[in-house]
Amino acid sequence: MSESCGGKPRVIAFGIAPLGIVSIGIVPMGVVSIGVVPMGVLSLGAVGMGVINACVVGMGVLVAGVNVMGVWWAGVEGMGLKRLGGAAVAAAHHHHHHHHGQVASPSANLYAYQSKAVALQKARELGCAGVHAMGSLWMPCAHHPTEP
Repeated sequence: MSESCGGKPRVIAFGIAPLGIVSIGIVPMGVVSIGVVPMGVLSLGAVGMGVINACVVGMGVLVAGVNVMGVWWAGVEGMGLKRLGGAAVAAAHHHHHHHHGQVASPSANLYAYQSKAVALQKARELGCAGVHAMGSLWMPCAHHPTEP
C-alpha cells in the first residue's frame, strides 16, 4: 500500500509524504507518523512535529529528544513549561547565547537560574538592572541581550 502526497488517505500508508492513520516514510503525516520528518499526533523520527514526539529535534505538547520545544519536555536541550525527569535545570546551569559562527567570550554568556533572587544578584554583579524570564528559569538583566 504505497501512497504519496496528494493521494487519498489510507489506514496504513508508506512512501514519500504518505498520508494515513499510520504513516511511515520520508515526510509521513497521520495520527501515528514514523519517519524522517514525521508530523502527526504521535511522531517518531528525526525532526518531529505533533502532540507527542520522540525525535532528535521535536516540537509538540509532550516531547522527548535532543533539542526540543514543548509544554512538557525531556532532552539534552529544550524549552517549555516543565522539564520531565527532574528539576527544570540545575541552579548554576549555563544558558549560552550563540553568535552565528563566532565563539562567545565567557563574559558574553549569561546564566539562567531557578530562583529570581539569584538572577537578580547576578544582574547586580554584571552591572545591569532587573531580571527576565526564560521559560521556567530567570536570567539577569531586564532585557535579553541582542546581537551587536
